[in-house]
Amino acid sequence: MSAVTASDRPLTALWQRYRAFRSRFALAVAMTTLNKVADVVPELLIGAAIDVVVRGSDSFVGDLLGVESRYAQLGWLAAINVLVWVVESASEYAADVLWRGLAQGVEHSLRVEAYDHVQHLDLSWHEARPQGATLATLNDDINQLERFLDIGANRILQTALNIVLVGAVFAIASWQLLLFAFLPIPVIIAGSLIFQRRLEPLYQRVRTTVADLSGMLTANLGGIGTIKAFTAEDRERDRVEAASAAYREANIRAIRSSAAFVPLVRMAILAGFTCTLLLGGWLTLDGTLEVGLYSVLVFMTQRLLWPLTDVATVLDLYQRGRASAGRILRLLEEPVTTPAGTSELDRPVAGRVELRSVRAGYADGPDVLHDLDLVVPAGETHAIVGSTGAGKSSLLRLILRFADPRAGQVLLDGTDARELDWDSLRGSMGYVSQDVYLFSGTIAENIAYGRPGAGGDEIRAAAEAAAIGDFVDALPEGYDTWVGERGVTLSGGQRQRIALARALIRDPAILVLDEATSAVDNETEAAIQTSLRKAGERCTTIVVAHRLSTVRHADRIWVLDAGRVLEAGTHDELVAAGGAYAALWDVQTGALVPSERVLAQE
Repeated sequence: MSAVTASDRPLTALWQRYRAFRSRFALAVAMTTLNKVADVVPELLIGAAIDVVVRGSDSFVGDLLGVESRYAQLGWLAAINVLVWVVESASEYAADVLWRGLAQGVEHSLRVEAYDHVQHLDLSWHEARPQGATLATLNDDINQLERFLDIGANRILQTALNIVLVGAVFAIASWQLLLFAFLPIPVIIAGSLIFQRRLEPLYQRVRTTVADLSGMLTANLGGIGTIKAFTAEDRERDRVEAASAAYREANIRAIRSSAAFVPLVRMAILAGFTCTLLLGGWLTLDGTLEVGLYSVLVFMTQRLLWPLTDVATVLDLYQRGRASAGRILRLLEEPVTTPAGTSELDRPVAGRVELRSVRAGYADGPDVLHDLDLVVPAGETHAIVGSTGAGKSSLLRLILRFADPRAGQVLLDGTDARELDWDSLRGSMGYVSQDVYLFSGTIAENIAYGRPGAGGDEIRAAAEAAAIGDFVDALPEGYDTWVGERGVTLSGGQRQRIALARALIRDPAILVLDEATSAVDNETEAAIQTSLRKAGERCTTIVVAHRLSTVRHADRIWVLDAGRVLEAGTHDELVAAGGAYAALWDVQTGALVPSERVLAQE
């Protein structure tokens, strides 16, 4: 039998999780209770007024207040009515503010907590999950839960209070009328439970389809250039249309089920109201029930039963909120399998990197790296080259600790990376990925992202080191130029150089470059290489490259093949050895085409 998790009882789990909101919840409940009491009193006052008109000085109000004049009695009732309406209006305002504030507070806390948790989840988790599904949970699901807390919870409480308060009036007036007026309620409750069970899987389906649709829209907007290049607009429109239709159909099925509940409630209300009307009227005609009290009970029957027509709406909000809360909590239950360590490195960090007998792979797949041994002494520049699939990117993932090895160790200054906190590990590194990501903002903001609070001179120095200073100075707005979402207003080479400046401004102990010059021209590459050699004088540099000209000056070049070190040495040593590196060099420099290299070896 599987263990019960928080996502199995989402609303209970939220109650346990956010204890800080309990006092506000209690105050909101108190204001709603006061409001509901004040809401019921006017019906009692109507009955009292009718009693005054019919019975005069013998009325209940006259006996209670000791006032004989019917005019004076009605005056007192009018004054009480004004007071009640003031209390009702004030309590309604307070309850509304409190419930909405509670909903907004929980929404805010839950979204921040969920987003922070998602940031700490492993990179492999993000790679295996559609981005749109995560966005749907962080945005749409949390909004659905907020709507339930804002509207649904308050309505549930009001309905319950309504039953209790009106039931008390009926119990005092007539047990027979109490029985017949309340007879429809079990039918409505039973129907509610049946519909609740039916609605739950339907709304789970709604949440799944909206996540699929959100993921597809996110992916398509991100790849709009590819869609246009392959004239796939019509195909993608059809795919989005199909996903949207699935979402629509899931909603329609849920709506049909929830809408079917309203006629059932109306029939139950009709039965209860008819019983009160007839039985109460007969009792009044027989003289066993006062006219004023009879009028109160007629009003109260509608007051009791009519709000139950909202049960379908409340159930709809409840099921949507419960399904969304479950998805949010399941996200929060996702384990962080690469947690930060607790050790700190001595400062300044030297930057020595070592891999000892490392085995690594992805998920449950086979090993990508096999018993890999590699040492990068502090202050040296080392390059990692090899054909596609050789394991270069996997090696960098281990150094950055985006993943942990299945066996062996990755050491930084002699300490296992798994023991280090993130500030010692990643805080000591500057990273430029092949797929450069720029944030929507200015060039200066994107460079300063590497060191929050960096001054203008530091930003400019980093830009010059990345060989982009002249380009930025030539722009009309200079460093205040807006780069657009993901840097769409810039070329690939310009984005790479900004990302390089972002890494250099950290003044890292270790600079990790994954194809950092793949999108630049030869002239810019030469300028960047000069900057990197200068940066390499004060930090360790690890470079992954396909273009061998970018790494020929490295202190050591490691050639990987199928996850193993095939050979290692300087550029000149490897070319002289005539092995795999020499073959790659000949091909890239045009000395030999691949077929000629094979013939020469034969």
